[in-house]
Amino acid sequence: MFTGIVKQVFQVLKIIENHKNKTFEILADPFFIQEIQIDESIAHDGVCLTVESKNLQQNSYTVTAIYETLIKTSLQHWSVEKRVNIERSLKLNDLMGGHFVQGHVDTTAVLKNIENQEGSYQLFFEYPSEFHRYIVPKGSICVNGVSLTVVLDKPGLFSVCVIPFTWEHTNFKHLKINDLVNIEFDIIGKYLAKWNNQ
Repeated sequence: MFTGIVKQVFQVLKIIENHKNKTFEILADPFFIQEIQIDESIAHDGVCLTVESKNLQQNSYTVTAIYETLIKTSLQHWSVEKRVNIERSLKLNDLMGGHFVQGHVDTTAVLKNIENQEGSYQLFFEYPSEFHRYIVPKGSICVNGVSLTVVLDKPGLFSVCVIPFTWEHTNFKHLKINDLVNIEFDIIGKYLAKWNNQ
């Protein structure tokens, strides 16, 4: 379980293809490498992946995405030097700064526009309209692992506003028009939608 509060942005150092899977070597800072444990769950752009190994000399660690994860997320398009939003899993005594995030991406969305609003940025995303029932105006949504609030809410299109601190401390500032991002809808909304359909 995560909160959607990104703590670090790291880079992809190497990508190894193994049949339909891909193993990513992530370049991190020394303190992070010392702290993490093998078999720990870490969110990478909102995708929960398991630490398989770590290299203390190179300050890197590896995670593997299976084919099912690749085809449902932006990880299929990752390349070397790609900047990735990182969050370690929630501890019971942590501050709950965002919202409950599972690290299970529901779909991807395409960045269609960025509006500089002189103090914040409004980002507009196109997404599969069948997921519209999970979006609530002023509700929570997770974009590339970042907990944000929905501003615009239309079938197939939503927007979020990003404050300067979040812009500078995530990979949002590196996004370009038509880039693919990972989306996880609020788990409470998904449960409610499930119950209403029964």
